[in-house]
Amino acid sequence: MVKTAVLVSGGGVNLQSLIDASMFGEIPQCELTAVISSNPDAYALKRAEMAGIPSYVVDRELFPSQTVFGFAILDKLRDLDIKLVVLAGFDCELTQPILKHYGGRIIDVYSSLMPAFSQEGLSGVGIQEAALKAGVRISGATVYFVTEKLYFGPIILQKAVAVRESDTPVTLQRRILEEAENVILPRAVALYCDGKLSVENGKVHIAEPLEDDSDKTTK
Repeated sequence: MVKTAVLVSGGGVNLQSLIDASMFGEIPQCELTAVISSNPDAYALKRAEMAGIPSYVVDRELFPSQTVFGFAILDKLRDLDIKLVVLAGFDCELTQPILKHYGGRIIDVYSSLMPAFSQEGLSGVGIQEAALKAGVRISGATVYFVTEKLYFGPIILQKAVAVRESDTPVTLQRRILEEAENVILPRAVALYCDGKLSVENGKVHIAEPLEDDSDKTTK
């Protein structure tokens, strides 16, 4: 079992997708060891409580700098002997010590088909505002390995979502969350915990083909 910590800051919808996947046996080699929140009021903490997952608050507002906050997060991860870190709506930038210690072991989900619209200053609904402004016909989500290069890393999985004429940034973001992010994040975690992922020259290789939804989910 791979001891996994999920870092959160808000509602925890992505976290819930992992909880559900765990309950249904879809990530059998993943142990959801801890939920760590930068926000003491995050509803994600309630989701963790209801699922029986230990949760911890490392309140960003209580630390004098991002560096000190980062060391507090890292200390907690080490104390819990965490092997995989999943970012699920974590709105704080990871510090270099965390990135170095957990290199190749941090997974994030982003609401675009990276590298499209993966740039500093874009997040949440703002990504979809930029996408709609550009007139894209297809959007979607990407799960990737976090690296020291901000807003991009080796891509694990992607899933496309068609843009509708009636879409607003809010409706598009909601559909991407429901139809893409919450599908491919648990799948990527399962692949990692099953030992099926490797990275070579910045590209992720999956040990065996995906068995389902191959027409919509890509490596």
